[in-house]
Amino acid sequence: MSAETTEKRPLFGRMRQALQRTGGALVRGISELFPGQRGLDALTLEEVETLLLSADVGVEATERLITGLKQAGGGRLREAEDVFAALRAGMLKILEPVSQPLLIPSREKPFVILMVGVNGAGKTTTIAKLARRFQDDRLRPMLAAGDTFRAAAVEQLQVWGERHQVPVVAQGTGADSASVVYDALQSAMARNYDVLLADTAGRLHTQSNLMEELKKIRRVMAKLDPDAPHETMLVLDAGTGQNALMQAREFHAAVGVSGITLTKLDGTAKGGIVLSIAYKLGLPIRFIGVGEQPQDLRPFDAEEFVDALLAH
Repeated sequence: MSAETTEKRPLFGRMRQALQRTGGALVRGISELFPGQRGLDALTLEEVETLLLSADVGVEATERLITGLKQAGGGRLREAEDVFAALRAGMLKILEPVSQPLLIPSREKPFVILMVGVNGAGKTTTIAKLARRFQDDRLRPMLAAGDTFRAAAVEQLQVWGERHQVPVVAQGTGADSASVVYDALQSAMARNYDVLLADTAGRLHTQSNLMEELKKIRRVMAKLDPDAPHETMLVLDAGTGQNALMQAREFHAAVGVSGITLTKLDGTAKGGIVLSIAYKLGLPIRFIGVGEQPQDLRPFDAEEFVDALLAH
C-alpha cells in the first residue's frame, strides 16, 4: 500500500487495523461461540474469559468484564452481538476514567514533560512525534537530550530537531543527565518556549541507581520551576504485556507518573494491556502509538479504542 493511500485512509480504519492482532482474535473467538448457544452459560463464559486473558487484559480486569456480562443477562445473551455490546459497556467503564488528554495550559511556559521508560519502549521516537504534534498546534517545543548513555539517542533527537527547526539542548555522551535538563529548562525559560520535552536514559525499573537519577532530575528542575516537571510521562511498549504493568507500578512509585503513552499497539496481540493498566493503576492514558507515522501517535480516546478493538 502506498504512503499516499495510507495517509488518506480514515483515522478509525487505521486504528482498527492497528488493533487487528488483538481484537481480531477476540472477535473471532467470541463469534465462533455463536449461534447455537442457548445463552451465555458457565462454559461459554469460561471461554470468553480465556479469550480476554489471551489478549492480556489481565486477571482483575477480566474478572470485572465477566461480572459485567453476568449482570447484563448471562444466559439471556443469546447472540454474539449481545455479548459484544455488554463487553463494550464494560470496557468503557474501565477506560473512560483514564481517557484524559494532555492539555498544555498557556499560563505554564515552558510546560515541562519529563519522559521516562525502559530501553526499547519507543521513548525517543515518541518525543519526536509529540514535538511534531505541538508544532501542528502552533506551539514552540524544545528538546532536552537527557539520554546521555546512548549516543544514538542524542543523535536521533539532533537530526530530527535540525530537520524540523526544533532546538535540541545536548551535551556529550556520559554527561550528567540532570545538568543537560537543567540547561535546557533554563534556555527554554529565557527564550519563552511553550513546551520542553526532556528525554532520559532508558532504564529497567529494577535499577535503583538510575531511578535515583530520575529523582535528581526532578529536584534540579524544581530549582528553576517549583512545579516542574508538569507532566511525568511513562512510555510503555504494549507488546511487553503484563510486564508493562509492572514497569508502570515501579516508575509510579519512584517518580510519580502523571500520564502514560502506550506504543507499538499495531505490532502486538497483547493490546488488552491497556485495560489491565487502566483497571489496576487508574493513571491517565495520554497517547497510544498505532504506527510509525507522526499522526499514528494518537490521543487516547476510550470509545474510539473500544470500537476499534471490537470491530467486526
